[in-house]
Amino acid sequence: MRYNFNEIIKRDNTNSIKFDFAGQCGKPEGLLPLWVADMDFKTPEPVVEALVEKSRHGIFGYSESGPDYFSILKDWFKTNFDWHIQPDWLVKTPGVVFAIAKAVQSLTQKDDSVIIQQPVYYPFAEIIRKNERNLVVNQLVYKNGRYTIDYDDFENRIVKNDVKLFVLCNPHNPVGRVWTKEELIRLGDICLKHGVTVVADEIHQDFIYPGHQHLVFAALKPAFLGMTITCTAPSKTFNLAGLQVSNIFIENSEMRHRFIGEMNKCGYNELSIMGLVACAAAYSKGREWLEELKTYLVGNLDFARSFLAERLPQIKLVEPEGTYLIWLDFNELGLNDKELDALIVNKAGLWLDEGTLFGAGGEGFQRINIATPRDVLKQALSQLEQAINNR
Repeated sequence: MRYNFNEIIKRDNTNSIKFDFAGQCGKPEGLLPLWVADMDFKTPEPVVEALVEKSRHGIFGYSESGPDYFSILKDWFKTNFDWHIQPDWLVKTPGVVFAIAKAVQSLTQKDDSVIIQQPVYYPFAEIIRKNERNLVVNQLVYKNGRYTIDYDDFENRIVKNDVKLFVLCNPHNPVGRVWTKEELIRLGDICLKHGVTVVADEIHQDFIYPGHQHLVFAALKPAFLGMTITCTAPSKTFNLAGLQVSNIFIENSEMRHRFIGEMNKCGYNELSIMGLVACAAAYSKGREWLEELKTYLVGNLDFARSFLAERLPQIKLVEPEGTYLIWLDFNELGLNDKELDALIVNKAGLWLDEGTLFGAGGEGFQRINIATPRDVLKQALSQLEQAINNR
């Protein structure tokens, strides 16, 4: 491999949320962090070079993206997902969470209902509640180590609560499902039937394990395109979260106008020039790096799976179909969530994401980020093994 993903790069004292702010987040100092979803790998060298070149220019005035930027996006989505985007669909935002918040604000009113599928990425619920909308949960069904959707419950809750908006997570964070065509169409048909707008968070779309395929929800049916806000970003794919750039696609002109109007209310107009430069460089020159990274992540997943099966059989891996996050079932240990968190933090010395953060169905689970050098992953699992064996 051309790229060395085994290299351990010190990230402490770099103002990294993942490494430098344990105390402010209510955690003890000195924990090994595998929580927040950013990677411990350097972004591709062509991205670094593009940022350095822009820095040397030395002028950082108000900036915008031109036709070349869109052409790069168009090629990426056509090549990877057979999705043919149009220039007027594009709205650029500093992040996908920001975009979801603006979708909630622009397409619903106070006390309107918004449905999500927990356990799911925890900002979804926070956005809905803090914007004074009614949170409705269609809990995923966990059986025999795999998650599925209760469609009858999904539709019943939409009807009962007069749901206006559905936030879809695909690939799903944290349970790792990559929803199939049949699953997505069934969800979409229910939303279409009841006039529910869909916000599709597809930020992990570039991390799909062999045997699975990411399908853009909006591309599955012409009717879905007009009722969907599709949220994408290079931030997970190329480790660019701190550069604040996301690409949101809204075909429906009325929805797009309302979305942009909500952005304008908060005085937001232009992205950082560095985010635009990094995005263009990553999508145009980062493919080789990404392909090698995905191979390395398959190796990390294989390592974690074997380690758990051989040395920690009490902990069950929920087999991921996508993302670089793994969802672990600790329920066989017989601990309540407070006891489990104490074991993880105080005994194993790890900073993970506790399952209860993700809402209903998260009890007894922990989320681990495996986008880290293998020696770090091995150290984390070994610390966990020792803590459990010493209980």
